[in-house]
Amino acid sequence: MFADFINRLTQPEPQQLADTDARLALTALLVRLARADHDYTPDERARINAIITTRYGLNETDRDALRRDAETLETEAPDTVRFTRAIKDAVPYDERLAVVEALWQVALADGSRAKEEDALMRLVINLLGVTDVDSAQVRRRVER
Repeated sequence: MFADFINRLTQPEPQQLADTDARLALTALLVRLARADHDYTPDERARINAIITTRYGLNETDRDALRRDAETLETEAPDTVRFTRAIKDAVPYDERLAVVEALWQVALADGSRAKEEDALMRLVINLLGVTDVDSAQVRRRVER
């Protein structure tokens, strides 16, 4: 279903993503993080719903469709390294910081930090090209 999208995203030099493609890719990354500990909880789903509703101004039907598509894409997407690097190449730094903030919100949504989520966060932050200092500042802001 998403083969063409994934091929475009993982080209050697991907072009900047169209808005709808960026929404899908970034939401899929949120889903990947939520599933990292093999426990995709209702709290994490609710946090993803809140993030994409606020971020993209979606109604409930569009929000649910985007999340379902992202859940499917996440299962079909290549390894996290290629997928995240492709996002880095296609999304400006300020937007990547916003992605890191959303990722921290999902990672902390269920009230605990699973070691799998922490490991994936470290990898993704590095692959997105976000500095440790910026990530730590964002995490502290989310924790408050």
